Amino acid sequence: MRRRLLLVKGQTARTAGARVPLRGGVEEKTGEVLPAAVLAERVGWCAALVSGIVARLLAEHWVDADVALLAGGLDAGGRKLPSNAWMAMRRLGWTAGAPEGVTVNDRIVRMAQEQAGRLLRAANWRVQLTAGVLATWPVDVRKRTAEEWEQVRAAIPGGRHLPSGVIKARTRQITAYLRAGGRLPTDVFELEDPPRAARMLLLAACDRQQATIERSDADPRRALLRLQLPTRPDPRKYADWTWVACPIMLPPTIPANAVLHLPTLCLHGGDVRAEVAYTHAVPQAQRLGHTVALGVDWGLNTLLSAGAVRLHGDGRLTALGGGAQFRAAGVLAKQHRLRRHSEQLRAKVDHYQRLIDGRGPDPALAGKRALLAEEIRHLSKRRKYLNDALARAAARWVVDHSIAAGATVIYLEDLRSLEACRMGRTLNTRLSQQVRGRIVDHVRSIAAEVGIAVVIVPAKNTSRHCPNCLTVLRHCKAPDQPAVAGWKWASCLGCGWQGDRDHGAWLRIAARGLSHQATTAVDRATGEMVIRSVRDELEAQAVIASPASKTIRTDRSKTGPTRHRTPRPVPRRRRAPSPARPAGQAGQRPEGLEPTDRSRLPRAAHRHQVGMTISTPTRRHQPRGAALGAGFHLHAHASPPRWDTIAGVISTKGRLAD
Repeated sequence: MRRRLLLVKGQTARTAGARVPLRGGVEEKTGEVLPAAVLAERVGWCAALVSGIVARLLAEHWVDADVALLAGGLDAGGRKLPSNAWMAMRRLGWTAGAPEGVTVNDRIVRMAQEQAGRLLRAANWRVQLTAGVLATWPVDVRKRTAEEWEQVRAAIPGGRHLPSGVIKARTRQITAYLRAGGRLPTDVFELEDPPRAARMLLLAACDRQQATIERSDADPRRALLRLQLPTRPDPRKYADWTWVACPIMLPPTIPANAVLHLPTLCLHGGDVRAEVAYTHAVPQAQRLGHTVALGVDWGLNTLLSAGAVRLHGDGRLTALGGGAQFRAAGVLAKQHRLRRHSEQLRAKVDHYQRLIDGRGPDPALAGKRALLAEEIRHLSKRRKYLNDALARAAARWVVDHSIAAGATVIYLEDLRSLEACRMGRTLNTRLSQQVRGRIVDHVRSIAAEVGIAVVIVPAKNTSRHCPNCLTVLRHCKAPDQPAVAGWKWASCLGCGWQGDRDHGAWLRIAARGLSHQATTAVDRATGEMVIRSVRDELEAQAVIASPASKTIRTDRSKTGPTRHRTPRPVPRRRRAPSPARPAGQAGQRPEGLEPTDRSRLPRAAHRHQVGMTISTPTRRHQPRGAALGAGFHLHAHASPPRWDTIAGVISTKGRLAD
């Protein structure tokens, strides 16, 4: 198998991962077939040995000097430390062995050192954040002044672009310590305990003496993972370690020419999951030279609003299509129900704990508390799965729209500093449950596969100014209620533009990104692209040109007598009786307009859905999933745009082709 990836001009190497379950294995020495349960048990024994060594390393080096030395990248002699964490820790002389009487090889210690080194390096950012907050402790912790905000951001490395919610969360943590101990902590090591080590095997830190992975030449979808596992939880000698071959069925997302790397084995319940890393060639995303961009705006009723804008050679900006919306009100409502249920269960658990503390040990109360605690964990898993599924669906929708529009860049509104506070109970809950961070991460991951750049754009005045003339907009509840206060519908008194507030926002975001693309900064460590600030001279060019209006008038002069029209309308149903319908959905159409070859749910999915442009109905109603459209969980649905104005894109009844 090739270990090096061949690249051509315009391509770059990208490392991604895929989760693959291990269904079993074969012990090479005896030929014994190991079922999934036995394989998970043996992997768990090995992971327990590794996590024990990691815990000892963290407890020994959880001090300020050691974390700063490892994260600084230089040893005591001034030499540069290796990038691999296990090699850096060995350079510094930080090592630990297995418990007395247990025999492990050097590769097991490598995996432990790699995991401990990564945790210690990651803790350096928390050290700097805590030190900056402690050095600029405010007079009133509930509300910092503008001067205090400037001081704390200046004391934190990279604090200028750090979301304020992160600083507030660290402040609340320190305040809780102050309330309990009566004084401020000296550093993060007094504030927090050493991080817990996860039970996993980082096989990437090993060599061929511990694990290998090979792809099948006959079937690229198959691979073989070989690794050494113990035959008992406390191996006494090297003979207690045997080679186990585990066949792997690779998912279709891994290209056939990708280079596989050693995976990370994790225990999930009673199964073993392999996080297979692979490197493949993808188109390289460009920072400059974009002419077609997709602007994406965040919303409440509509989670995402997106549309394409083209930059012409003369500097004009024109909109392509009418935009689209991704609405997830049903999913967020389900999240709200799960959250309220979880809060109620937590209140009951706390009540049972108070009863146990007051009355003493009670097996009945302890059993009820344990049952509720298990139900809380189950609800947490459901909420996590729902959030991840929503984020993936929204990200896939954004990237698909950019591909259909021929866009080479996606401009996302920067809402990292948006906080769910002081906006009312309902609005705060809806804002806190939106998974904006996960959506951005998934958009970056999916867009990198097709070479589309993802740039974060400042959100200042994107919904306040007109996209055509930059005049301050006037907002109302709906176009048919201009005198009712609201925020959904926007109209401009300068040029006469009016439309949905989110529609104008994505126009402004795309126009701002194209006009400011020369100021796009790239993070060298992560490769993320961001536009830091808005320049007035470039903002003046970020206007959408109005389309040339063409008035088409037909000649209505009379050239003859008016054609007679019968006052009786054509009947909607057939007069003849319908034939007998055979069993099943096939057969001749009966009388009426309802088709018989498909159910109502796909029919709703093919209907063009536009944004909300009328006032909200006053009567209480509960729309069904079929009425909202066929989509994710029958609750999240997207309105496909009309791409008739885009050259080279075939319109399919106003929606994107499947």
